[in-house]
Order: sequence, then C-alpha cells, then structure tokens
Amino acid sequence: MKFLVITDIHGNVESLDKLDDEFKNCDAVLFAGDFCECFKTETSKPVLDALVKKHDEIYAVLGNCDEPEFIEELEDAGINAERVLNYTDGIAIVGSGGGSKFTGKTPNEREEDDLIADFDILNQEEFQGDYSNLIIISHNPPKAEKVDSFAPGMHAGSEKFRELIDEKKPLAVVTGHIHEGAAIEKIGETTVINAGSLGENGSYGILEVEKTEGKWSVKNCQIKKL
Repeated sequence: MKFLVITDIHGNVESLDKLDDEFKNCDAVLFAGDFCECFKTETSKPVLDALVKKHDEIYAVLGNCDEPEFIEELEDAGINAERVLNYTDGIAIVGSGGGSKFTGKTPNEREEDDLIADFDILNQEEFQGDYSNLIIISHNPPKAEKVDSFAPGMHAGSEKFRELIDEKKPLAVVTGHIHEGAAIEKIGETTVINAGSLGENGSYGILEVEKTEGKWSVKNCQIKKL
C-alpha cells in the first residue's frame, strides 16, 4: 500500500496542483496538519477544498496554526483522523492534531497530556491487530534525533509521545510542525517521517507498506521535492 505523505501546506493551494501525479499513483493520503498560512486562518478552507478533490481516501489532522473549530470541516469532509480509529486494507490509522505549548500565539497549541489523550481510543476500542499494523498521524512530533530538531542540538518533540511509541511500537508515525526537521528516522522498529513543509519548501513524502507472511513492514520511505 502506497501513501502520499504531506504536511504544513500553510495556505499554498498551488503546491497541491504540483503533486497531481503523486496523488494519482498513491492508495491514500496522510496529512499531518497546518492547512492555513500562519495567522491567516481564512486560508484553511481553500486548502481543504482543493485537497479533497485530489483523492478519495485522505486521513488528516489539524496543525497548531489551524483553528480548533476547523475540525468540524474535516469531519464534514470525511477525512478526520483525530481521535478516530480508521481502517484501510488492514492498516489502522489514528491521529492527534495541534502543537504543544510554545509561543502561545498560534490558535491550536495544547497541553502535552491533551495531545496524548487523542490516542486513548487505542485502549478504549477493540484494536484489530497488535499495533504493528498501526500508522499514527501527529502534527506534533515525538522527542527524537531528527524529526523534531529546529536547530543544531535543539529539539521540540514530546517525551510522552515518544513513550507511547516505545510502548505501542506502531508500524509508522507521520508528523510535521518542525519544518527544519524534515527527516526519516527509526524509534525502535517504528519508522518516523517528517516530510517537511509542502507549502513553504515543496517537500513531501512517500510511505509504502506491505504485508508478507502475515507481518506488516515498511517497504519504502522517502522524502521528495517538487
């Protein structure tokens, strides 16, 4: 199964049009948040409207720049992954939106415990699998070496999210938020990808997973540029 991984569009509708071939060649789209240009929340809806026309199967969360109430638009569009357990061809997908408290100026900054609580659904419902078939979408990255790094030696990732990954051992984690942290790395056996900002840097990712002899694995993961 092939996923197109995008994040941090930031109001740049034109960047989506440049991905038409990738949209056509993927099975589903994973979007890790920030529809709107920072401090211009009116740019969220045009991005959403353009995105849903690109593919029939999209799983998305909000970013820290998006208004929390915009989640209703994602629900109406049928693409919301926040606090929702979705299944597609044996792969489970769940998400968390917004960013951790930092500047206090963007509208969707949340306490770390609230961000992690979005994943409580994994414990509240009968999960179809052993988490090795789970893909997590989170705008806010986990504490890591690369995907949460905004400057040399400086990290913005969540310790509690890292602990959840260590505990559940999901197949993959798709994240964003930290544009400088565009990278792919491993946390244990989990592949973590921050595809970087599509809207600002023209950066996006490809994630391919496969099931062999009853076990899911990551076949291919890469970051590309427009």
